[in-house]
Amino acid sequence: MKLLLFANTDWYLYNFRLPLARRLRDLGHQVILVSPPGDFSSRLVAEGFDWIEFQLSRKGTNLLAEIFTVLRLYQMYRATKPDLVHHFTIKCVLYGGIVARVLGIPQVAAITGTGHVFTSPSLTNSFLRPLVSVAYKISLQRSDVIFQNPDDQKAFINLGLVKQSQSHLIRGSGVDVLKFRQAPPSSLTERPTTVVMICRLLREKGVAEFVEAARIVRRRMPKVAFKIAGEVDPGNPSSISTDQVSEWAAEGNAQFLGHVDNVASLLEACDVAALPTYYGEGVPRGLIEAAAAGLPIVTTDMPGCREICRHGENGYLIAPRDPEALAEAIFRLVGNRPLAQSFGARSREIAVSDFSEPIVLERTIDVYSKALADLNFSLGAGSELSTRLGDVRYKVNHPNG
Repeated sequence: MKLLLFANTDWYLYNFRLPLARRLRDLGHQVILVSPPGDFSSRLVAEGFDWIEFQLSRKGTNLLAEIFTVLRLYQMYRATKPDLVHHFTIKCVLYGGIVARVLGIPQVAAITGTGHVFTSPSLTNSFLRPLVSVAYKISLQRSDVIFQNPDDQKAFINLGLVKQSQSHLIRGSGVDVLKFRQAPPSSLTERPTTVVMICRLLREKGVAEFVEAARIVRRRMPKVAFKIAGEVDPGNPSSISTDQVSEWAAEGNAQFLGHVDNVASLLEACDVAALPTYYGEGVPRGLIEAAAAGLPIVTTDMPGCREICRHGENGYLIAPRDPEALAEAIFRLVGNRPLAQSFGARSREIAVSDFSEPIVLERTIDVYSKALADLNFSLGAGSELSTRLGDVRYKVNHPNG
């Protein structure tokens, strides 16, 4: 089969969906990856995948330009003739959903959080929100829809944007629990206590709150290190400026690492993972990886975050936009190593049982099967698509068969 994965950045495809693409290829299918160009395009090609450049303005709101984008996407889908498309990120879901519906291509949409449009209080977003809701209803009408947390799933159903029968809950994009492992206890005494935050540098991710919490903690415990792994995101209206990052870095309370390729090694040298986000998260990938690495977690009591952090079990849930509460939770963990280790062990259990890659990939391919079966019903029984997708499901569930 020919399967097409479409996202708004090559960074997203490489960092979040590469295991899915590899798994589909291993099952014998042609995988086409589509995104705007960026620093990760060459990596996708080096992995042996067909990658198609598709220019997409993430911030664009010019109606004529956006209509032209949809028309270009229509032409590209007609030219590539995929058997199934999987859309990630909001514009890809909206535009790709409309085009796939017109062309009769089976489709799956990933709602990986509600994102900037629904979380930023700006006047522009207040105007866009009802329009985006209408666009969701149109684009998702003939799609199977994967949600990463039950809050988003319930909200979309209650708003009438999707039906219960269309919706599927798959928590996160999966984590390699063999690659991300708990550091041996002997290493904990050989380095400074370290708190890490992994995210894109967006305002709603709580970067300013993390920096302020670092100031508070280091006044009492100056040897505690704070590290932030992630880059600014110029394509996002909420991106923090490079000047602001430089100013914070110059203070010396938090170290900004930029993009980190080997996140597993970084987490092995850390003791607490924090993410004071008030963004519309799906399930934050950085927290899933931190849990797999056996770290206690401090994050906000928000949709998606609650899926990976169980308050009092493997970390603490705090109120959004509250750096003092963040600092207090960090104090509790760095000042009580047995508690932190207990929480970290529970984090590892949660990651392995609920978020491991094989679970996520199998459930995702099951959704592909349903998407094709649904279209088969409208086209008539006995379609070749049904037979081929059934073979996909069999191979996932019986890899040696």
